[in-house]
Amino acid sequence: MTAVPDWMRPPRIEGWFADDLDHLPEAPRHTELLDGALVFMMSPQLRWHARVVTALEVTLREQAPAGVEIEREITVRLDKRNRPEPDVLATTVPYDDAPRTFFTPDELLLVIEVVSPESAHRDRTVKVRKYAEAGIAHYWRVEEENAAPVVHTYELDGPTRAYVATGIHRDTLRTAVPFAVTIELDKLLPARRIRP
Repeated sequence: MTAVPDWMRPPRIEGWFADDLDHLPEAPRHTELLDGALVFMMSPQLRWHARVVTALEVTLREQAPAGVEIEREITVRLDKRNRPEPDVLATTVPYDDAPRTFFTPDELLLVIEVVSPESAHRDRTVKVRKYAEAGIAHYWRVEEENAAPVVHTYELDGPTRAYVATGIHRDTLRTAVPFAVTIELDKLLPARRIRP
């Protein structure tokens, strides 16, 4: 059995805290913290996932109103023991050159997770609950259906701190919240080329 590297050992008996992620240069690039435990993205990223994330980022950035910035793969400090990394997010924080490694829930309008085989359970159950409990107003979960993106949209019900499903979008996603946007889902990915 291979010994665990020293950097993987929690610095305290309670486990890891959100701020510890900024002091782990040896950790894989997409390391998250859920319930005080490090979660490593070790599976190779699928091409479909990467393309959908990029297409959503570009499309949302083109349609975002003034005062809304679209970011990708920046962690969210939900609380002392949770710091997940959504694939795409919409924030009210203006872009500047200050070094920033995370956002807080009050700075976010929307978080988006593009489901991959490795993250499916977390994206469908764990993260959706944690984002809602933290008070993030909107959550989109993107699933693959016959190689096409399908977007499940949710809106926060304030009194219960739980998400309510607002739609399942297959061809076109049209919504007014958190800002007006129309996404032709069937055109997000390039048409498949048939080889001769």
